[in-house]
Amino acid sequence: MKLSHFSFELPNDLMAEYPMEHRDESKLMVVHKDTGKIEHKMFKDLINYFDEGDVMVINNTKVFPARLYGNKEKTGARIEVFLLRELNEEQRLWDVLVDPARKIRIGNKLYFGDDENLVAEVIDNTTSRGRTLRFLYDGSYTDFRRKLRELGETPLPKYIKREVEPEDESRYQTIYAKHEGAVAAPTAGLHFSRHLLKRLEIKGIQFAELTLHVGLGTFNPVEVEDLSKHKMDSEELVIDEKATEIVNSAKIRKQRICAVGTTAMRGLESAVSSQHTLNTYDGWTNKFVFPPYDFSIANAMVTNFHLPKSTLLMMVSAFMGHDLMKRAYKEAIIEGYRFYSYGDAMLII
Repeated sequence: MKLSHFSFELPNDLMAEYPMEHRDESKLMVVHKDTGKIEHKMFKDLINYFDEGDVMVINNTKVFPARLYGNKEKTGARIEVFLLRELNEEQRLWDVLVDPARKIRIGNKLYFGDDENLVAEVIDNTTSRGRTLRFLYDGSYTDFRRKLRELGETPLPKYIKREVEPEDESRYQTIYAKHEGAVAAPTAGLHFSRHLLKRLEIKGIQFAELTLHVGLGTFNPVEVEDLSKHKMDSEELVIDEKATEIVNSAKIRKQRICAVGTTAMRGLESAVSSQHTLNTYDGWTNKFVFPPYDFSIANAMVTNFHLPKSTLLMMVSAFMGHDLMKRAYKEAIIEGYRFYSYGDAMLII
């Protein structure tokens, strides 16, 4: 399969700028892989497709406020700094993206906050847009992290042109987020409300949690026609024994195992044993799933509607079949489904 197979026209007005008022009241397209049948429901109807003993695999990563604005020394130019990854806690080194990148060189200092007592020095150019910064701050590491949180903004995706609003802090976060480390939300999980989770639990659906800290690499455009040449950025992944026991037990019972989101699916496929069961995992993954691909663990998936030519769309195509994916997306556009991070959802069974 080539990059051009994943191109389609997406009207701008279908890009969701705001979340729905109620998490579980977004639209839900239900796609049946075996028959090709497509149903149009609401997200809270998801419960009707699962039975006692089925498993949902959720990504409990937590988004941190990764977008900061600093001023360049001497010129005072406003510079956006997007925190990607902490490299060294002791030295306070971070991989970041800077915008505008052309104005920032090694040796430049950036000042943050009104009191300007947080300073960063550029010590390396890692990519055309990326830099390594060393933060200089008088205080403990705990105080330093508190300061970053205080100055940082919720890192809404760039397609959302509006200003960040107070409600984004909670809405661009799943209600089951636990472990801080993501710079983008695992968006399929944003549709779950506390009420829906409780109803699922009462029905006997089990939840297996993994942690995959979503990086911006998930959203990096694919720029090569030959998909096998695309390299995914590595992301940190942890799957513990409790999760593997829940999943493997359900697999033995031939129950439904549903990956909630492409990140959960990628996490599962990064930790498959030679017997096609789930292993524990603690490390990094750069797994890139594109068609053709045989999935080992999950037999159902919840996902949002993705952008043309994105790695996320390629995974969905691999899971549901390319022709069915194209038909479902065509119908989604006709029916006015909302796309991307704050958009509507699809259940593939």
